[in-house]
Amino acid sequence: MEDRVQNITAKKNNRISIGIIPGHYATNHSHVNYYVDMTSIKTSTKMAKESAAELSREFAGNYVDTIICLEGTEILGAFLSEALSQNGINQGKDINLITPELNAVNQMIFRDNTQKKIWGKKVLLLISSASTGKSINRAIDCLQYYSGELVAVGAIFSAIEQIAGIEVKALFTDKDLPHYDNFLANECPMCKNGIKVDALINSFGYSKL
Repeated sequence: MEDRVQNITAKKNNRISIGIIPGHYATNHSHVNYYVDMTSIKTSTKMAKESAAELSREFAGNYVDTIICLEGTEILGAFLSEALSQNGINQGKDINLITPELNAVNQMIFRDNTQKKIWGKKVLLLISSASTGKSINRAIDCLQYYSGELVAVGAIFSAIEQIAGIEVKALFTDKDLPHYDNFLANECPMCKNGIKVDALINSFGYSKL
């Protein structure tokens, strides 16, 4: 797989990049024809800071109390909260940064000590990849339960433009990937054509088959 990696840079900042590997991949929700490697943005402080600066420009007009970080975006979220607190409508404001826990049935929950960061708060949801929107919808259900108000959604990569009436602001979109597609597992044309799955993928990375 690694010999097929193609690096692409963000349109607005060539210091931000991701790797893409064409192939046949299975996620929890669908089958896709690209693995999108966002490791550097999620682990490198320099690239995370650059990425946060770009995203912060998209959210300068959104008042935010709390950023919920999903799929390993905590470093990016920390830099984003710092950038937002220095500029725009949030200037000088302290912004909370939390990550939900997953229970035994894969529901997102918050413990008693962090719920106060959600109740009645304006929330920015930060996710690494939005291919179908199912993870975001699950987070929205969680927010509704804890009486939080979703005001913005940010992503490293997104194949959807909006969800629940809110535009998804992403560093990279499916338009940056040539002929990107995702399919329900039982409708995947690659499976129907006998093309084997290269790897199982999730927010942590990939496992070759």
